[in-house]
Amino acid sequence: MQQCDCPRRWCVREQESIVLLTQGRSCNDKSGVSRSLIIGEDMSLNLQEKQAVVAEVAAQVAISQTIVLAEYRGIGVADITVLRANARKSGVYFHVLKNSLARRAVAGTPFAALAEQMAGPLVYSMSEDAVAAAKVVADFAKTNSKLVIKAGAMNGELLSAEQVAVLAATPSRDELIATLMATMNATTAKFVRTLAAVSASKEAVAA
Repeated sequence: MQQCDCPRRWCVREQESIVLLTQGRSCNDKSGVSRSLIIGEDMSLNLQEKQAVVAEVAAQVAISQTIVLAEYRGIGVADITVLRANARKSGVYFHVLKNSLARRAVAGTPFAALAEQMAGPLVYSMSEDAVAAAKVVADFAKTNSKLVIKAGAMNGELLSAEQVAVLAATPSRDELIATLMATMNATTAKFVRTLAAVSASKEAVAA
């Protein structure tokens, strides 16, 4: 199989092979045809790359309110790419990475207890917004049964899959702000109409 020159970073285990994902896109061969690159175990990350991954993930963990783990057995690379794009739009940090590296990233943090749930092929979603990570994963899982929520944690508290689903149904910060603004605008408009009516009434009396 012809290999491409795409930068190697995030490895996704799918069945008995390793699918190489690049940063937000699939690899392209010289013909320009988009494809996934199947590689062997010998192409695992070296020590320096592992340290870089752990440092990046740990930095995100430090600013996140919520982390959600989901299993993706059998899911295609194209679907993972769509999920990644959805996460990006919602401000969610989303990556597929080795569980051993994820455990290192959460060690000594309020999310340390989540390490016990890190087994099997997992995708990791993290967000500063308390709801966003859960909502992105749960919404995608509604249309793709191969993505299964396994567990989560919010502000250091472990969440079961059922609790993650409940969290996902909660309005996000942006949705709450939008609702508040709509309410305020409606109230302001009503207040302006009331003032206009009072003014018109006074003018009618004066006439």
